[in-house]
Amino acid sequence: MAVKAVAKGVRLSPRKVAVVASLIRGRSVDDALTILEHTPRRSALAVSKAIKSARANAEHNHNYKPDTLQITEISVTAGPRLKRFRPIAHGRAHPFQRKTAHIRVIVDGEQREAKKPAAKESAKPAAKSGTKHTAAEEKK
Repeated sequence: MAVKAVAKGVRLSPRKVAVVASLIRGRSVDDALTILEHTPRRSALAVSKAIKSARANAEHNHNYKPDTLQITEISVTAGPRLKRFRPIAHGRAHPFQRKTAHIRVIVDGEQREAKKPAAKESAKPAAKSGTKHTAAEEKK
């Protein structure tokens, strides 16, 4: 079973994010984060956040060992485009589009052993014979 994380609507061009994603495809999570720390691209931050999210999902939600995680798949797809206008000469406007990207990371690794539930005691301790009184009963 693999664990995934998706970063949607990242305000970067999908082509530029895909260049960084190809650097770390197939590597271990620790190696990938080290490579991204030293990559001088703006998209390296967005990709590393998606990888950290996938690692946290695997560790906390699916009981994986964080040291054994490998990136099995990383894909970058185009998100919705934001239509904008840029002023040019003679009071005119030219349209352009701000592109967004979706980053999908799938990690897999070795799972931890499930903890066994604590053994229940067969005999419960006897309750005290004294009864508890409320403040209203004591006033009477």
